[in-house]
Amino acid sequence: MASQDTTASNRPVAPTENVVVDELEGTPHAHCFDEEPMTIRLTLAEGESVPAHQHPDRRIVLHLLSGELSVTLGDDEHAVEAGEVVRFDGNQDVSPTAIEDSVGLLVLAKRTE
Repeated sequence: MASQDTTASNRPVAPTENVVVDELEGTPHAHCFDEEPMTIRLTLAEGESVPAHQHPDRRIVLHLLSGELSVTLGDDEHAVEAGEVVRFDGNQDVSPTAIEDSVGLLVLAKRTE
C-alpha cells in the first residue's frame, strides 16, 4: 500500500493546503501560501490603487472575486469586473485601481520559458 505522501509512481506529493480568502490578514496584499506559486489576495477600497511596479519573470493570473478594477498594464488600461479572470505578463508596469471596493486573487507563476 502506498503512503499518503507519494503517488503510484513514487513521486513526492506536497501536502494539500486550504485558506479562506476572506480570513486572510493584510491589505492591500495578503499571502495565501508560503511557497510557489506565489498566491496573494488583493484588497483595494474604492479609489485606492497600487503604484506601477513589475513582477519580473512572472506570469500573473488575476481572478477578481468582487468589485471592479481598472488595471494599467504597460501603456494599456483594462477594465476588470467581478468574476473575470485575466492573465498577463509581469515584465511590464502593473498598476490596479479600484473603481469600487474590490477583492481579487493573484497567482504569480515563475516563467518557465
